[in-house]
Amino acid sequence: MSTDTLAIGRTVFLDTDMDDALDKVTSALKAEGFGILTEIDVKQTLKTKIDVDFRPYRILGACNPPLAHRALSASPQAGLLLPCNVTVSEIGLKRIEVSIIDPLVLMNVVDDPNLRSVAEEAQAKLERVANSLEES
Repeated sequence: MSTDTLAIGRTVFLDTDMDDALDKVTSALKAEGFGILTEIDVKQTLKTKIDVDFRPYRILGACNPPLAHRALSASPQAGLLLPCNVTVSEIGLKRIEVSIIDPLVLMNVVDDPNLRSVAEEAQAKLERVANSLEES
């Protein structure tokens, strides 16, 4: 396992298979109060829609209801920034890349101090998710 930082989030690498990685990611998110609202199977979608073969790749739309409620109460347009996306993709045999959005990066497109505090809390929670994945 190793970690990397993206300009828009954080990436953790897991030495496991896709199913186990999805279980670990879902469990780590749940421990921080996030549920999965959406799950997009990019491999299947690309095959079905444009007949392209792609590696196993999932986009998880993670939501923490109390944080989402605070954000939407502060600004209804905050819904454009929700949910927090997490990608889980197979990059090699028993090698999985998990990338987690940094909510503070999203706040760079809006100037709302009420939303910033929510993003800071979400960032702290997602950082703990990444840390727990590194330790798993």
